[in-house]
Amino acid sequence: MRELQISRRLKAVAALVSPGLVLADVGCDHGYIPIYLIQKGQIPRAIAMDINQGPLLRAREHIREWGLEAYIETRLSDGLKALEPGEAQCLVIAGMGGPLMERILTQGAPVLKDMKELILQPQSEIGHFRQFLAENGYRIIEEDMVEEEKKYYPMMKAVQGSMNYTKKAEYLYGKKLLEKRHPVLREFLEKEDRASRELLKKLTQVETSSAEKRKEELQEEIRDRKEALAYYEM
Repeated sequence: MRELQISRRLKAVAALVSPGLVLADVGCDHGYIPIYLIQKGQIPRAIAMDINQGPLLRAREHIREWGLEAYIETRLSDGLKALEPGEAQCLVIAGMGGPLMERILTQGAPVLKDMKELILQPQSEIGHFRQFLAENGYRIIEEDMVEEEKKYYPMMKAVQGSMNYTKKAEYLYGKKLLEKRHPVLREFLEKEDRASRELLKKLTQVETSSAEKRKEELQEEIRDRKEALAYYEM
C-alpha cells in the first residue's frame, strides 16, 4: 500500500502521539501529520485546523488524494477557537514560534482541560516556552530532537501536572534530552559553542558599547551551554 512520505521533523513529531487518541492539529499546513498517523493506524480520526484558507485548501486536497475524507475533518480556525471541549484528546502544534504557541494555548485553555496530551514543536524562544508550560500547569514527559537540512528541531510531549526544574539549562535545552544525553542535542550544543567562541574572539578587538553588550551575552550563552554539556560527562 502506498504511504505518504514526510520529513524527519514531522515523523519525529508524529512519533510522540499516543495511539488511539483523536487528534487536533493546529496550523496543519498540508495536513501531513494527520494523514500519516491515520495511514499508520495510530489514530482513529483527526481535526486539521489552520487560520489561513490557503493551507487548509492544500490540506483538503491531500486528504482527498489519499482517500481519507471520512477520517480527517478540516476547519478554518484561529488557534483552538473552532474546537469544542472534548472533541479531541491529543493536540499537535508544530512549526510555529514559541510566543505564538503560548498565545494559542492561553486563549484555548478551556478546550485544553480535556486534552490528554500536547505534542509541541516550537521554532523559537524554546527555553521561555518550557517555562511557560511549567507556569501554566503542564509537565513535559518526553522530548526528542532531530536535525534536518542543517537545522535543529526540539519537540516535546506535555501533560497536565507540575514541573519544577532546578537548572537554567533544563529549560533552555530540555531536561529529558539532557537526562538521556541525546546525541542530536550534543551536536547542536557543540556547534553553537564553537560559533559563540569564534564570535567572542572577533569581538575582543571591538570596544563599542553594543559590542560589550554582545560579549556579555555570548559569555552567558557559553556558561549555559557548559552547564548543559556537563550532562554528557556524567
